[in-house]
Amino acid sequence: MSNEYDAIIVGAGVNSLACAVHLAAKGWRVGVFEQADTPGGAVKTLELTAPGFHHDWAAMNLSLFAGSGFFKAYGKDLTGHGLEFVPASKCFASVFDDGKWFGVSTGAGETRARIASFSEADAKTWDRLCADFPGTAEYVFELLGNPMQMHIQGRLLAKALWRKGFAWTAGLARTLLSSPRAWLTETFESDQVRATLGAWGMHLDFAPDMAGGAVFPYLESMASHHFGMVIGKGGADTAIKAMLSKIEASGGEIHCGKRVARVLKSGGKATGIELEDGTQIKASRAVIANVAPGGLMKLLDGKSGDAAFDAKMTKFSHAPGTMMIHLALDGLPDWTAGEELKNFAYVHIAPSLDQMARTYQQAVAGLLPDEPVLVVGQPTAIDPSRAPDGKHVLWVQVRMVPAEIRGDAAGTITETDWAHVKEIYADRAIEMIERHAPGLKAKIIGRAVVSPLDLEADNPNLVGGDQVAGSHHLSQNFLFRPALGHATGKTPVEGLHITGASVWPGAGTGAGAGYMLARKLGGK
Repeated sequence: MSNEYDAIIVGAGVNSLACAVHLAAKGWRVGVFEQADTPGGAVKTLELTAPGFHHDWAAMNLSLFAGSGFFKAYGKDLTGHGLEFVPASKCFASVFDDGKWFGVSTGAGETRARIASFSEADAKTWDRLCADFPGTAEYVFELLGNPMQMHIQGRLLAKALWRKGFAWTAGLARTLLSSPRAWLTETFESDQVRATLGAWGMHLDFAPDMAGGAVFPYLESMASHHFGMVIGKGGADTAIKAMLSKIEASGGEIHCGKRVARVLKSGGKATGIELEDGTQIKASRAVIANVAPGGLMKLLDGKSGDAAFDAKMTKFSHAPGTMMIHLALDGLPDWTAGEELKNFAYVHIAPSLDQMARTYQQAVAGLLPDEPVLVVGQPTAIDPSRAPDGKHVLWVQVRMVPAEIRGDAAGTITETDWAHVKEIYADRAIEMIERHAPGLKAKIIGRAVVSPLDLEADNPNLVGGDQVAGSHHLSQNFLFRPALGHATGKTPVEGLHITGASVWPGAGTGAGAGYMLARKLGGK
């Protein structure tokens, strides 16, 4: 381990590694320091239940990574370093209490036919949305793929006004500001279609009535229908392994099991880091911290030198928590709604917008939801290599749950310690799946349950099990992520930058924050 680098990066998540890939490619000597023994942050693949069963610890979907500006620049190199994707044409579906289901896939006419079985009017609306999507996507993806700086976003606004006109531009802005419920109810008449698309808002802390959440159901449904999804061959960590190999081939170094205790400063400038064991390491050009805002303040011993900035970082708001259930199975769930559901990457158990709203409010109030939203991932339906022949893994996100339990909305769980509650609550979630797929419990070979506090212990950025590293509500998104004036990762300390999902453009595997910062520092 060297005692000096051009850039030191704290944390080895997707944004950190994308940043390191680009800086190393530009000739910077980069050192990445990660507290955990395994790099990747939320993107890790582990044998959690039994030998040969490979489970994605938190993130499973690599579609944002595959469609990112970072991958466009480095995809060929990463493929040469072992990155492999597996495409999913049947992307996501929802099951309902009346035995019906609806799903979005890429096959010609498939999604439209499913919508038409609920509402022909909605099928026609879907046709219109699909026809308009390429023109809309150009502007939305450009918004999400560029730094949140007024002169850059101002040019995008001017282009939209010039090419599309005021009415179209205002309509897009209205969608960006709308809640999922507002957009879905004015766009579709079928409750099942609304619920299926609305479930994507819950992936990103947007309960149905939260302003600013409509864009995610829209983008996920349109992108899945047009492009499909991708997951990593053998596990999501194929992306991490490829980036690590690329960094090391470029002369960079990755150090795991090395907790950074503080950022070293001199004369208002970041000069390096100090590890927990007291080792000091210098950075001649930049210190880049892929940490939550609260974690940044810990690295600065509570003071950056700018009291206003410190207050904003301290008050940064996190989303409710998530619990993960990993199952090793003898076979995929036998969904009673339809055999075809076995082929989908995700099956949501989120039967209505009202149920999602109730679940969210219960979690925010500190209650274990009586019926949480379940995201049931079936990665071995897409990539059989993740399990022994004929066997499967199930990846279940339980959204949302409180980090601190104050009670149980169902009134049956009396304990409040996650160490004891997690297995009991996992039973509730599995019973919910069992109702839609009888016989699931008999197929379970092994299970591992990860509580919100387990997620945070492994990765301090996931405060309280917040898998999106900070709420994306309007008060903390766009120009305000993580705070006004700091959406590019700038801090009051010269040479110190913050990156990661807490910084614009936010959560996901797209590596946008890390790549944009690297281009700002090292050149395009």
